[in-house]
Amino acid sequence: MIRMVSAIVGFSLVLLTGCGPGAQAPPSTASGDINTKEEQQALTPDAIIDDLRAGNERFAAGSPTDRDYLAQVKATASGQYPKAVVLSCLDSRVPVEIVLDQGIGDLFVGRVAGNIGDDAMIGSIEFATAVAGAKVLLVLGHSDCGAVKGSIDREAVKALGLENLNYLLDDLNPAVEAALQPGNERTSADKDVVSGAIRENVRLTIERIRHKSPDLVAMEQAGKIKIVGGIYDLATGKITWM
Repeated sequence: MIRMVSAIVGFSLVLLTGCGPGAQAPPSTASGDINTKEEQQALTPDAIIDDLRAGNERFAAGSPTDRDYLAQVKATASGQYPKAVVLSCLDSRVPVEIVLDQGIGDLFVGRVAGNIGDDAMIGSIEFATAVAGAKVLLVLGHSDCGAVKGSIDREAVKALGLENLNYLLDDLNPAVEAALQPGNERTSADKDVVSGAIRENVRLTIERIRHKSPDLVAMEQAGKIKIVGGIYDLATGKITWM
């Protein structure tokens, strides 16, 4: 009797799913679509920004796009036509493509602690836009940034004696100085100082990129690209756009 019931259940599953012994799994309904050169050229910077905003809203709402990543891997193997470049922090909690709900081949992503724009990063952004066709630069900071907090508490961190880390803290210091208000104590225990420095760091990074790259400024003034900032909230998954 038990064998008969098992056989009936198994046969029913085959009828319902087509996944019995030797049967093929149903085809994936996930999207394997990628950007083409023609689609990249047709997009406007404003349309791309709207798409990134909508993507983050989908992510934060728990309804990201269903994608066939393996199909996208194969489709992009011979070329790439990303629509935007994102300069983000190194933080493991900010996986850029995921929080913006983008697929393989959609974004160039540069990651460095504190999302700073050094010469190599700016050169990479120039390549992504002027050469490879991306039309938006998003400088993406995030809440509770450890690099910014380290720069606030720089004397304690510098005591570790890590020379290159100290250079990074120095690069972030102008944002900290800009965020400090009269009466503020320079401590990462002050959440207002931390959040203010994170905002200032995004603003100053954009300012620095414009200052060091006349080519990007020329593209921006011609309407070929837009440069925007945002701050990702680690607790909610939402981006506040600047």
